[in-house]
Amino acid sequence: MVNHELTEFCNKVREELFGNIIPFWLKHSRDQENGGFYGRITNDLKIEKNAPKSLVQTTRILWTFSALYQLCAKAEYLEMTHWAYQFLIDKYFDDQFGGVFWLLDYKGNVVNDKKKIYGQAFAIYALAEYNKVSKNDEALARAFKLFHVIEENNYDHENKGYYETSNRDWSISEDMRLSEVDMNEKKSMNTHLHLMEAYTTLYQVCPHQILELKLRELINDFIKFIIDLDTKHFILFFDEFWHKKSENISFGHDMEGSWLLCEAAQVLGDKDLIENINRIALDIVDVTIQEGFSDKFSIYVEKCGDGSLDRSVHWWQQAEAVVGLVNAFQISEDKQYLEWALKCWQFIEDFIIDRSHGEWFYEITRNCHPDHKQHKVSEWKGPYHNVRACMEVLKRLES
Repeated sequence: MVNHELTEFCNKVREELFGNIIPFWLKHSRDQENGGFYGRITNDLKIEKNAPKSLVQTTRILWTFSALYQLCAKAEYLEMTHWAYQFLIDKYFDDQFGGVFWLLDYKGNVVNDKKKIYGQAFAIYALAEYNKVSKNDEALARAFKLFHVIEENNYDHENKGYYETSNRDWSISEDMRLSEVDMNEKKSMNTHLHLMEAYTTLYQVCPHQILELKLRELINDFIKFIIDLDTKHFILFFDEFWHKKSENISFGHDMEGSWLLCEAAQVLGDKDLIENINRIALDIVDVTIQEGFSDKFSIYVEKCGDGSLDRSVHWWQQAEAVVGLVNAFQISEDKQYLEWALKCWQFIEDFIIDRSHGEWFYEITRNCHPDHKQHKVSEWKGPYHNVRACMEVLKRLES
């Protein structure tokens, strides 16, 4: 890849970020009547005003616009962060038992009061990022309070790692599932990945020793328990003793985790750890290239335990694949990874971007047609994956 191709790549990414994705969220997402953001919007922009409002969506929007403002300091981005932050602290925080609720109705009333650590992690992630732009001491204090309540209630002192889900009062829940498609097991890769992501950002803001210890331990949990060093894939579910309970492989999480692990190690500044994690990240990316990509350079959802492929193509895995490939290029200086990233981005441009209604399609069919039944905005579909991917590409390659 020569310089003009790299410049063109960055220009395309920048145009997509500022010309398509961000305008969509600024124009369509805010619920001016009930506060926060609409829970669901159909692919053709019909607002489902009575849809529930998820902690995941709210915190991801807060994180997104906080990070975006640091890249491009527009007043409308900062205003969006204040709107998201206010709704988060007004409606999701549990003043009685601590932590944040999982799900609200459209008016902001609690309909699911579970304390899912995945959700607590995203609240920390968003609050820490918001503190970077707002210098809001309350936001930072709330992030640390969430950190402490997680460590006090869901940390497994005997076996390490964290239990998935608690009831409102922080007693361990019998139903540990993050969503209906997940296994009811005590520990998961997904929760540990995003808790590590949250602790990484909180440590950037305030590098306390206890955070350093916990972040280092999370990285070591990945090395010791979560990464299958034989297959170079993440194991997805475990019991409390870290016994493997699943066989499926999530290609998108492998790519996402490859670069998030590198980021966590870089923040700690431990040269030996960085070198070890970089080697592991390249192994993960290499195996995913071999096993998880179509001939059109899209990344599949997963490989099942029987060896068959779920060839579905969702938006977020494509975004994470681009970042994972760019990160692999930076580690190795092997331009083949950059070529793959460019081809993956071209697939996004050709099939994932919605040029009629804005943003990205949730899913496309095997014939590369958009699945219009999937929502453009939902509990799980916000601006986090694709905006972050664009920002990572620009930060990593424009320099």
